[in-house]
Amino acid sequence: MCIGGKNIKSYTLESLMDQISMVFQNVYLFADTIENNIKFGSPDATHEDVVRAVKEAACDDFIEALPDGYNTMVGEVGANLSGGEKQRLSIARAILKNAPIIILDEETANVDPENEDRLQMAIERLTKNKTIIMIAHRLKTVRNADQILVVENGKIVDRGKH
Repeated sequence: MCIGGKNIKSYTLESLMDQISMVFQNVYLFADTIENNIKFGSPDATHEDVVRAVKEAACDDFIEALPDGYNTMVGEVGANLSGGEKQRLSIARAILKNAPIIILDEETANVDPENEDRLQMAIERLTKNKTIIMIAHRLKTVRNADQILVVENGKIVDRGKH
């Protein structure tokens, strides 16, 4: 397997992880501020960089409504936020990191209906001009993929388009 024409085994773990952003079904948030949770993958980012990513991820509305905005402390594992809000924060993280490869793992599975449309728009912005690896159980989720791999028991059993 190659990334950028270079064998994946020739990368250090750190340099490989610099090339990848991940948005998982279950978002992990730290007991820290909203801003620091977004900056997790890009600790040197400026506040302006965070604001730009937040707007692209459609998080600005609910962050501005929080008592301390970007400085609001996230409760234990993000208990104060809805599933859709947590997902959009995760997408803001990935937008801020701006890695060329995005892994999406059932990213809409735990999303409340009122956030689903905004989440889909944020995902479209995140994935523009990127290589996407999408893990999904529903075929309709990957209908626009260039290539779909069907995996059973750890083996590829089929491949093709929708």
